[in-house]
Amino acid sequence: MTRIALPTLAAAVVTGSVVGVALGAGDGPGDVTTSAQVASGVVTGSTGSDDPAERRTDRPADRSADRSAGRLGDRKGKREAAERLEDRRQSISRAARRTTLVEKPQAVGKRFTTRAVNVRVGPGEDHRSLTVVEPAVKLPVTGKMRGEWAEVIYEGAAVWVARSYLAKKKPQAEEAAEGAPDESTHEHTDESTDESTRVTVGGVSTAPCAAGSSIESGITSAAVTVYRSVCAQFPSITSYGGWRGDGEHSDGRAIDVMASGALGWQVAEFLRANSSSLGLYDVIYSQRIWTSDRSAEGWRYMSDRGSTTANHYDHVHVKVY
Repeated sequence: MTRIALPTLAAAVVTGSVVGVALGAGDGPGDVTTSAQVASGVVTGSTGSDDPAERRTDRPADRSADRSAGRLGDRKGKREAAERLEDRRQSISRAARRTTLVEKPQAVGKRFTTRAVNVRVGPGEDHRSLTVVEPAVKLPVTGKMRGEWAEVIYEGAAVWVARSYLAKKKPQAEEAAEGAPDESTHEHTDESTDESTRVTVGGVSTAPCAAGSSIESGITSAAVTVYRSVCAQFPSITSYGGWRGDGEHSDGRAIDVMASGALGWQVAEFLRANSSSLGLYDVIYSQRIWTSDRSAEGWRYMSDRGSTTANHYDHVHVKVY
């Protein structure tokens, strides 16, 4: 009979049990724990569960590595986003610099304004007026033309004015101020004949106008006298406007004399010179107004109304009391 020392037997029994438990813990080849692993102490904790998630390793070192990797990823993503934003800013900045480059207008000569003239952003009355330049002002010109409009340089910018109000020579002071011959050139006669003949007393005429009497319908007798007086003084003018349902024309006390340029100024000055005998309230022409109650101020500039007709460049407006 072989005798086995009790300590040796106990160790064998214990070792065998541990190995048996280790061998029976898994369901497959990957779950087998060898006796060598048991002996070396490399045995993972197993609960015998079938859930692989419950058998995964969850050591502190692994969690620390995961956090480090996450932080590195976040920093890399932020850096890439910042680089993309900087590239975009530089692209926008370059585009902005390109769009702000504006060619400076070059002058090829100069012209003088002959009348108060609107300075517009484009070549046409439909373009916005920036300001009104007074007569006898020197303006550099670029040489560009668009129909009746010329490009000039005003306060360093390229703008447009009507060509008809530009001249090579500076106009005389009185021409720039009034645009009409001296009042001494107006000849007034004292005649008295039948109604078919012109009767002129200090510029006032009562003779019927050769241009017709259709506009006399709807206007007051004082307005009729103004119409006949202008007709007698300026027989070349054949177009007039009388009553209409708006503005100062609605009460029959105003008429329009269809004249422009120098002829228009002659009419305007004739009316102003005879304002007392004709009983005039106001005269408007070429964006300027004269009123009897402020006669000492002479012609005053009016705000821009947008078009040639609205600004009274193509007709003289006159109203009686």
